[in-house]
Amino acid sequence: VAGRNRPDTKPPRDTTSILRPDIMFNNLLLAVDINAPKGASKSAKVAASMARAEGAKLHLLNVVPDSGMAIVSASLGPDHISRIVSKAHSELEAWAASHVPEDVEYEVHISEGTVYDQIIRVAEKLNIDAIIVGSHRPELKDYLIGPNAARVARHAPQSVFVVR
Repeated sequence: VAGRNRPDTKPPRDTTSILRPDIMFNNLLLAVDINAPKGASKSAKVAASMARAEGAKLHLLNVVPDSGMAIVSASLGPDHISRIVSKAHSELEAWAASHVPEDVEYEVHISEGTVYDQIIRVAEKLNIDAIIVGSHRPELKDYLIGPNAARVARHAPQSVFVVR
């Protein structure tokens, strides 16, 4: 039949990369919840694999939730948030040293605020091409992905990869 490929004439499938060759990711953002080590470790493996395949730089982001109310912040003292951010940075550096392979270039970032909002804002600021997030909350069988991952996937202009 004219216009149809016969099965024996199809070109062999290129299996050298899991990503499409016409799409290039130079900067990847991995959102890391260092309080959920199992999910973070799995996401790190996927992100490192993508970074290698693309020759991309991997940006690791941990978001420190804000205190929510001004009165709470005031009662905790002026340097409370800076101590939390500093501790989070140290913990993320240590986590990265043990979870990101040596051949993957990476940089750590800490942000404060609402998780999904900060992921999107930091991705924009760093000119990120793709975001990798964990699905989280695997114990909730009725949900496909956690609320932060769902919001990032829905609102981010970049490609978003959700790791289960």
